[in-house]
Amino acid sequence: MIYTEQTKNAMRIAYEAHKDGFDKSGIPYIFHPTHIAEQMDNETACSAALLHDVVEDTGLTFEDLKNKGVSDKALDIIRILTHDDSSEEYMAYIHRIKDSGNADALKIKLADLKHNSDVTRLGKVEPKLLDRIERYKAAYELLLSQ
Repeated sequence: MIYTEQTKNAMRIAYEAHKDGFDKSGIPYIFHPTHIAEQMDNETACSAALLHDVVEDTGLTFEDLKNKGVSDKALDIIRILTHDDSSEEYMAYIHRIKDSGNADALKIKLADLKHNSDVTRLGKVEPKLLDRIERYKAAYELLLSQ
């Protein structure tokens, strides 16, 4: 983890936003973005990784994040990584990330897909989970392709 004022602010925001959330195996959700952030090599990517699911999964908006002091560069990455199921097909979203040309967004999404595909993290493996993991595998491969 990179500890700067920016990343510590992102940690506080992420914790507050996810404090009542749990993943599919009952683990506090905050451990997911923390795991992703620990793999980043600069403060902007670390901050964006901590916050990558906040707009998508909580009541916070991009404007809220801006008002809480999140940098414009981190917000740009979070915008790239935020997926709206109701208006964008999943693979179109993956293409959008790839086409953004943002190396930090790509690193975060690859780490996110890898962590989301770790069945040891998720517990019981059901057919629906296997379908999702196949989708993540296809997304991962697309993001790595030239």
